[in-house]
Amino acid sequence: MGSGNAIRGSRVGAGPMGEAERGEAAPRVWVTFYCANRHESRPSFATDVAVPDTWDCPRCGFPAGKDPENPPAPPRNEPYKTHLAYVKERRSDADGEAILEEALAKLRAERAAIQAAMQRVRN
Repeated sequence: MGSGNAIRGSRVGAGPMGEAERGEAAPRVWVTFYCANRHESRPSFATDVAVPDTWDCPRCGFPAGKDPENPPAPPRNEPYKTHLAYVKERRSDADGEAILEEALAKLRAERAAIQAAMQRVRN
């Protein structure tokens, strides 16, 4: 029942997608990397490039190295610090007290000036 058209579903000029159209593939080397969770990954690299010492594990994201017995240690995650924690790292309690006292004195002086101005307006 069919018409027997052998190139049905393709466009004119569309040929096989092979090495002839894309060019020759670069020679590859596969290197095995191991992470701290004992995952193995085998990315391929062109033979004419330098292979990195570490590679990010595609499963867990930890750094992976070439030595299966001694993989790189996972990165340490520092806990979230608040603004106050950073201020306490830079300033001592005595510095904090001095700054607070200075700010309170300035605030009290401003309030006294406002009160004095309000007294002059009333009189």
